[in-house]
Amino acid sequence: MAAMASSTFFFFLLCLTVTAKKTYLVHMKHQDKPLSFETHNDWYSSSLQSLSATPAESLLYSYNAAFNGFAASLDPEQAEALSKSDSVLGVYEDTVYNLHTTRTPQFLGLDADSGLWAGHNTQQLEQASRDVIIGVLDTGVWPESKSFDDSGMPEVPAKWRGECESAPDFNPKFCNRKLIGARSFSKGYRMASGGGGIYKKPGEIQSPRDKDGHGTHTASTAAGSHVANASLLGYASGTARGMATHARVAAYKVCWETGCFGSDILAGMERAIEDGVDVLSLSLGGGSAPYFRDTIAIGAFTAMEKGIFVSCSAGNSGPTKATLANVAPWIMTVGAGTLDRDFPAFAVLGNKIRYNGVSLYSGRGMGKKPVGLVYSKGNSSGSNLCLTGSLDPALVRGKVVLCDRGTTARVEKGAVVRDAGGVGMILANTEASGEELVADSHLLPAVAVGRKVGDLIREYARSEPNPTAALVFGGTVLDIKPSPVVAAFSSRGPNMVTPQILKPDVIGPGVNILAAWSEAIGPTGLAKDSRKTMFNIMSGTSMSCPHISGLAALIKAAHPEWSTSAIKSALMTTAYTQDNTNSTLRDAADGSLSNPWAHGAGHVDPQKALSPGLVYDISTEEYITFLCSLGYTVDHVKTIVKRPNITCSTKFKDPGELNYPSFSVLFGGKRVVRYTRELTNVGPARSIYKVTVNGPSTVGISVRPKTLIFRSVGEKKRYTVTFVAKRGTSPMAKPEFGSIEWGNAQNQVKSPVSFSWSLM
Repeated sequence: MAAMASSTFFFFLLCLTVTAKKTYLVHMKHQDKPLSFETHNDWYSSSLQSLSATPAESLLYSYNAAFNGFAASLDPEQAEALSKSDSVLGVYEDTVYNLHTTRTPQFLGLDADSGLWAGHNTQQLEQASRDVIIGVLDTGVWPESKSFDDSGMPEVPAKWRGECESAPDFNPKFCNRKLIGARSFSKGYRMASGGGGIYKKPGEIQSPRDKDGHGTHTASTAAGSHVANASLLGYASGTARGMATHARVAAYKVCWETGCFGSDILAGMERAIEDGVDVLSLSLGGGSAPYFRDTIAIGAFTAMEKGIFVSCSAGNSGPTKATLANVAPWIMTVGAGTLDRDFPAFAVLGNKIRYNGVSLYSGRGMGKKPVGLVYSKGNSSGSNLCLTGSLDPALVRGKVVLCDRGTTARVEKGAVVRDAGGVGMILANTEASGEELVADSHLLPAVAVGRKVGDLIREYARSEPNPTAALVFGGTVLDIKPSPVVAAFSSRGPNMVTPQILKPDVIGPGVNILAAWSEAIGPTGLAKDSRKTMFNIMSGTSMSCPHISGLAALIKAAHPEWSTSAIKSALMTTAYTQDNTNSTLRDAADGSLSNPWAHGAGHVDPQKALSPGLVYDISTEEYITFLCSLGYTVDHVKTIVKRPNITCSTKFKDPGELNYPSFSVLFGGKRVVRYTRELTNVGPARSIYKVTVNGPSTVGISVRPKTLIFRSVGEKKRYTVTFVAKRGTSPMAKPEFGSIEWGNAQNQVKSPVSFSWSLM
């Protein structure tokens, strides 16, 4: 018995040891590698051996480009010991990131035949984009989709060094001249899944194949080929196409069932950089963190140095303020807006009042005969939210159920209603989601309504002795006004990592977007959804991000000599802030006027971005000066910059001195803030620009000089802008907004300005 007890205790200790292991990113002093080691990988392996760790089991990734160091599976004691080494700059626990889950080209003006690119037509631009490669880090790809058809595509660019990996469900021959690369990275995910951990998913194959749909949707949005007669079960019927239809796509699967692990993302970014992509698109993110702890920011810095444009989603945590992800200034941070297309549906109550909503339900309808309406009738306090198990079938069967939005997925609520015997659902917004309407392909007849309408229906259901409702579906409607409108879910500023950098940068189409889909999963993503569709309609900043990735590819094709910051500047300074009724952009959350903390510089305008006139350019050295101005240690800066000789001898007095295309003025205890910016002429020689300023009454704005004369292409000119807070303005005053615009008859180069007297 004693022996058995001893062995049981040993097994218990062994289990503790196994479960205690976690993935850590280890930042090394790259230049410290002893000459006795041929490669850095050998050195990293030796470092692990010194901890009594088996390198073959512990070393997950050895990074060369995106990060100086490695990812390893270690217990906390080993991580602590490693952090004390003189050659180690830092040891950080792996982070989990999350996904920020065809009329778009027409809405953006990309179907125009001419005038798109300074005297060149659309066909010439498409020809030029054939050498541009977009790397998409996401849930993989469904290679059989018609959106990746390579008809008419020339040979793969000679610069391409990537490949399509083989897996049990993925033949490398699935790749072609359109989808030129497909890889997967799962070591961080599998490490977290080990030992029956919380991330374990039995039977998940390590493969680039997309079992989620999200990655196929984003990749086809960025660069999908033309596909005629595309629709989601009849909705949004038309030709589906990506932004850059002739660009190449490379898929890097870094997201799995339970999220996207930082170690896998970094490995995917490194491989994409080495493979030769021109644009990186990441529709994922986490919370905000200092840049030296932000895996995506670290990888993106290396990409930027190598001329790779990085576009990331801003997050779906709006309309709450200060909820942005991916705010590094070398990243394009993309929020979401609506299209001029809608999918109307109606709830007709027993009192004959018809309320407007939206839906993508495509099955047999309810008919015109009203049925009983129930609200908050069930077995628990969660019945108003239609949580699993909360509805009483005896009360729900044969009726329409009114469900409050929130807590669980919108489509999941419909499944709960259906399983309880309900025949329809009205999904009503609460204060958190305001008036924003997002259409879903529900499993039963369902209509989504805004908060105000929801409150009226709630009151009717409570007060009427025998409430009834019928649901009616209106198909697809175009030319909706006003549009675009800023999506309520789109994450908002201010930027809490660096308040002096205004974020988001822009918004793009991100509500009810039709794009290619994985046939491994139904349109709702629910396990019980057995429907199959080649296209799906989704919403999120995940959808707006690849629009901008594709547009950046087009600009890069048109101007291959431009830096990534010049491309970003072109997209920002030409963005518009008026909707199709010539009114200021509005916020879907409450219908109020939007502001740059919600829409950044505005909604992208591809035609104008191709010929912006002037750009704000930023060199790698300027980004380093910016980083040195943030109060980081030199070692922290080296984590991002990956250069051994950084000393931070040069700093800005204020991080807002970075030559950014927008301004975030934080007065704090000061009354005067002064910034100098530099503009580069990418338009014709002998161009003259005059400045126009717009600001609140609480701030004085002066610009010197007021006129800029550019005698040649590529010439650079500086101007200084002084912001003076009026005396008596309270430190608790609410944020204000304005703009600075340089213009002539051909171009308007506009920068948004935010004014804050305190951080929040």
